[in-house]
Amino acid sequence: MKFFDAKPPVHGNPSQWIKCGSCNNPIYEVDFVENFKVCPKCGFQHRMTAYERLNMVFDQGTFRETDGKLFSVDPLEFGREYMEKLEDDSRKTDLSDAVLTGTARVEGIPVSLGIMDFSFRGGSMGSAVGEKLVRVFELAIKNKIPAVVFTASGGARMQEGVIALMQMAKTSAAVNKMREARVPYIVVLTDPTTGGVSASFASLGDITIAESKAIIGFSGARVIEQTIRQKLPPDFQSAEYSMKHGFADIVVPRLEIRQTLIDVLSFFKGVCK
Repeated sequence: MKFFDAKPPVHGNPSQWIKCGSCNNPIYEVDFVENFKVCPKCGFQHRMTAYERLNMVFDQGTFRETDGKLFSVDPLEFGREYMEKLEDDSRKTDLSDAVLTGTARVEGIPVSLGIMDFSFRGGSMGSAVGEKLVRVFELAIKNKIPAVVFTASGGARMQEGVIALMQMAKTSAAVNKMREARVPYIVVLTDPTTGGVSASFASLGDITIAESKAIIGFSGARVIEQTIRQKLPPDFQSAEYSMKHGFADIVVPRLEIRQTLIDVLSFFKGVCK
């Protein structure tokens, strides 16, 4: 398994067991890490960190981080508690906020990159996440390279209120500038992609790839059922349901995402330099 210069490797403990979150099958931690957190028995895809996604998909040694020191503040004055939570998540994830941004290559093809991390405040989008993503799109336009964004989010960050909600319009406007500049934008929807993220830049890709079985939607299924007073289909808000109803272009299992992304980016080679 290959790791990047961006973060020290975590190889897993060969004697440590991990229990699958779906079938409860015991898995050696080292095998779990080597197989990109996919259960070898039932195929359940456990959530990945931003660095694990980076390691799985992009060419070794090509990642260069941008805006790694861009942090959220406390615009609504929630106080020290909110800032301590941000600092704690930053230490745990080695991220400044819920998205890792930079440039990298996929099979030699350069891209401007954003990878959201659900383990940082549930991947919620606040002012820092919105600004970092806008800069991803602006860098793509400047360098005439595709933008690739992996989404994993519970939605807008409640502690930043209307400022977080404004990031929906801000990121959507930046995507529209990409469209005007005729620069490709590829979205990879992972589990979960919900709330204000699903209702903004996550739904605006030129090509939308979804990781199989990922939860994709706006509100929770239970909330929708209580509102419309109807029973929802069993696969409602799944990646497969999204593709069936036109929200996603293709659904692929985790281990096929890299090759799928290579195929898509190769198609756009004539558009970018």
